[in-house]
Amino acid sequence: MLSSKFISKPNVVAIQKIATRSFASATSIPVPAPAEQKSIFPKKYGSKYTVTMIPGDGIGQELSGAVKDVFKAANVPVEFEQYDVSGLTSEDDSLFQESIESLRRNKVGIKGTLFTPTSKLGHKSFNVTMRKDLDMYASLSLCKNVPGVDSRLSNVDIAIIRENTEGEYSGLEHQSVPGVVESLKIITRAKTERIARFAFDFAIKNNRKKVTIIHKANIMKLADGLFLRTCRDVAKEYAHHNIEVNDMIVDNTAMQLVSRPQQFDVMVMPNLYGNIVSNVGAGLIGGPGLIPGCNIGREYAMFEPGCRHVALDIQNQNSANPTAMLLSSVMMLRHLNLDEHANRISSAVYETINSGKARTVDIGGTSTTKEFTDAVISAL
Repeated sequence: MLSSKFISKPNVVAIQKIATRSFASATSIPVPAPAEQKSIFPKKYGSKYTVTMIPGDGIGQELSGAVKDVFKAANVPVEFEQYDVSGLTSEDDSLFQESIESLRRNKVGIKGTLFTPTSKLGHKSFNVTMRKDLDMYASLSLCKNVPGVDSRLSNVDIAIIRENTEGEYSGLEHQSVPGVVESLKIITRAKTERIARFAFDFAIKNNRKKVTIIHKANIMKLADGLFLRTCRDVAKEYAHHNIEVNDMIVDNTAMQLVSRPQQFDVMVMPNLYGNIVSNVGAGLIGGPGLIPGCNIGREYAMFEPGCRHVALDIQNQNSANPTAMLLSSVMMLRHLNLDEHANRISSAVYETINSGKARTVDIGGTSTTKEFTDAVISAL
C-alpha cells in the first residue's frame, strides 16, 4: 500500500505480463559505491521504503500524480515525502533545502524538472545544484523504440551516459569587463575516470557490446583531450570483457544519430554534450515523453525523465505523456529490488501503448494524462 506525506509551499506558482526487452524493466544500473558502504541503502521503515518526491514545475504535478496513482493501484510498498519545490522561487528557498535534506535521509528520490530562469539575475539551476551537492555524478538516459509508437528510425536502443557535475555546467562564469564574459569548462581526470567506469560497468551488467566516447578533442585539445585519453585508459581495464570501444566528435555524432543511430549502444560524454544528445535521441523515438532516466552517485539516486523538459506550455492541460515518468519509477523500483512491482508496471505501460488503448497527443493519440494513467492501471 502506498501513502504520501505532502510538504507544500503555499502561493507558489491480472496475470503478470512480462514485457519484451524494455529499457525500464530490464536495465540493471551499476551501484558506484562499494558493497560494504552501508550508507547507500535506501531508507526503509518496516516493509515500506521512503522516497523523496519533487514533482517540479510545468507538467511535473500531473506526471507525479500519475506515478502515485499507479503505485497505489499496484500496492507498491513505497511512501513518498513530497516537496513542491519550484525553480521560480529564490535561490535561498527553504523548501528546496528541506528537499535536499530529505534526499540525504532517504537516499532515493524521484522528480520532475525544475524551471531554471535564463535571466542574468536568475539563480543557478536547482536541478544542477541538487546533482552537484549530492554528487550524483552519473546521468543515464535510455533511448529505445517503443512498440506501438511511430518513429523516424527503427532498431534504436541507446544508453546515453553523461557526467553530471562538471564540464560547462560547473557554473564558473564572470564578466571580466563590460561586454566580455568568461565561462570556464572544467574537466578532471578523477571525475572522468569514474564516469567512464560507470559506462563500462553498465555495458557489462546489461550485456551491451559497444561503448562510444563522445568529445570535441580536435578543438578543445586540453579539456576534451583529457576526457578522451582518460576514457581510453579506463577502457584498457575492461579489455578482457571484449567490449568494442570507439570515439566520435560530437558534431559528427549529431549527424550520425539522425542518419544511422543503430550503430550506437552505450555512449559516454561530458555534461553539455549529453544534454544535447539525449534530446536528439528523444526526437528519434517519438519525443521526450518516452525516455526514462536517472542520476546516480555513491550514496544517492534520483530518478527523473531522461530529457528533463519542464513543458510550461502544456501545464495543467491534462495532456502530458506520463510514460517517461512511469518508466523512470520502474527503474527506481529496480534500484529498490522491487522487481515484481517493476515488471507489472512496465508491462502495463507497454501494453497500454502497443494495444492502442490509450495514447497521448504527442504519440499520435487523443487520450488525456488521466485517461492514459487509468488505462495503465487497468492493465496491471
